[in-house]
Amino acid sequence: MPRHIKKGDSVIVTAGNDKGTVGEVVRVIPETNRVVVKGVNIRARHMKPTQANPQGGIVRREMPIHMSNVSPEVDGKPTRVRFETKKDGSKVRVAVRGGKELHTLRGPKA
Repeated sequence: MPRHIKKGDSVIVTAGNDKGTVGEVVRVIPETNRVVVKGVNIRARHMKPTQANPQGGIVRREMPIHMSNVSPEVDGKPTRVRFETKKDGSKVRVAVRGGKELHTLRGPKA
């Protein structure tokens, strides 16, 4: 199944504690259908001192959220995604809201 979210996309969180937050997708984890969004779902982790980090302490970092809880952002509003094939055979993601092209998935077919 094609992904409606890619790394680098600007997305809006549509469900959960951070609902309404806009952020950039840092990483996509396709095995579990999750994404890591900058500034969203931040959790604190208590780290023991190690050789790499002799001080130890509390580390705050973004944790993954499910892909279904984010939508691409167009003009400040969330949108669904439609996949269209161009005349040259390339497949593109198109925002349902406004019809803007989001990003190219594949090049022309041979």
